[in-house]
Amino acid sequence: VQLQASGGGLVQAGGYLRLSCAASGRAAGSRVMAWFRQDTGKEREFVAAHRWDGGYTYYSDSVKGRFTVSRDNAKNTMYLQMDSLKPEDTADYYCATGSVIVGRIRTPTAYANWGQGTQVTVSS
Repeated sequence: VQLQASGGGLVQAGGYLRLSCAASGRAAGSRVMAWFRQDTGKEREFVAAHRWDGGYTYYSDSVKGRFTVSRDNAKNTMYLQMDSLKPEDTADYYCATGSVIVGRIRTPTAYANWGQGTQVTVSS
């Protein structure tokens, strides 16, 4: 297993969750680690990303100001702190890694490694 996501669950609107993504093998040490999400019947959507070189972070407009992505390089683990959760944040959340150029950070097909999803459900 190269990417292991965890931390999903059921939470009320306004609550918070912290997702983790542990990388191993070929996925560890990738230049970019990112979170995507996918709800039933919808396309996979970019959420946030972290670049190893420089520590730059990127967010979708829908989560900016509420979610925070971070990375512990020593542990090869990425985190997604999700605050002020809304029902529309409900989805399966996936972590992904790869050597991705800035212009394609929000593009799912740019990532070589994917973990299994962790389900996040936000009740109203």
